[in-house]
Amino acid sequence: MTFNYLSDITELEALYSAAMPTSLAKVVDRMTPEYRAWIAASKFCVLSTVGLDGTDGTPRGDDGPVTLELDERTLALPDWAGNNRLDSLRNIVSDPRLSLMFLVPGSANVVRVNGRGRITADDGLRARFQKTGKLPKTVLVIEIVEIYFQCAKAIIRADLWGEVRPEVPTAGEFLKAVTQGREGGAAYDKAYPERAQLQLWERD
Repeated sequence: MTFNYLSDITELEALYSAAMPTSLAKVVDRMTPEYRAWIAASKFCVLSTVGLDGTDGTPRGDDGPVTLELDERTLALPDWAGNNRLDSLRNIVSDPRLSLMFLVPGSANVVRVNGRGRITADDGLRARFQKTGKLPKTVLVIEIVEIYFQCAKAIIRADLWGEVRPEVPTAGEFLKAVTQGREGGAAYDKAYPERAQLQLWERD
């Protein structure tokens, strides 16, 4: 099949409206209490990397929080048993840029961390993840560049979780905290489902 593909950023942007102010206001460069609570509730994330041989996306999961917070700007992700292809880890050695997408079953939000990673086999750090005498081979240490929750419409469209409703911070609570109350709050959360329904399948 043959299509006319876009090759110019200006041409692309002309097809869309400006980014919503709240989509920019929600971005922070470190863990906040709300993002900390949300990420601590996440047992599953997708790690995306780019390297000399291309891109990679890989699922990472655990029986508790999938990452450990080392400080407000640093996360640690253990590398548990897998298929030993090492696609993501090879990418990070050659190019440290990465993204993590955290999911919590029942929440329509996804929390994204963009940052830079380094891999260590440090015995002390590996020991912090010990489970029944077993240790991860390595640990990915992630320097946080930005954190933000993503638009919930994709998960709403897919009805991914059905009626499950977890006790994690909401989009309105994230916005209220990072904007010192100028945006978000309960009113944002209450209005969002109706607003989202109007925009699930097309955008202005």
